[in-house]
Amino acid sequence: MVPGAGLLIALATVIGALLARAAAGLQADDASEIERINALLPQTQCGQCGYSGCRPYAEALLQGTAGTDQCPPGGEPTARALASLLGSRSPPHMPPLSVAGLAVIDEPACIGCARCTEVCPVDAIIGAAQFSTR
Repeated sequence: MVPGAGLLIALATVIGALLARAAAGLQADDASEIERINALLPQTQCGQCGYSGCRPYAEALLQGTAGTDQCPPGGEPTARALASLLGSRSPPHMPPLSVAGLAVIDEPACIGCARCTEVCPVDAIIGAAQFSTR
């Protein structure tokens, strides 16, 4: 055996353990940061930001691959809160969200035709007493 090999092995083991512990701590920090970002989002899961839901958008924000002004349902207040949390410049003024209309569903009069579900941009209409699935 080479002189000092035992010392090198022990040193490598200690350094490896320290690196593993540091990596685990960084992953936990990322997860909690994603949760803080996700908590600011409206949770509509509408996809208007270009991502499949609020959490994927939060992950992209943390990675720096998405802008804080990509959430139309959250609007300017959410964009500014995200920018503040992430320590970035405030986003430009967001254009107002265009709304095609406002639906009011009279549940007792619902006949289960499901026409309302076809036009709802966030798939928020579920559970009506006479609702038939698509």
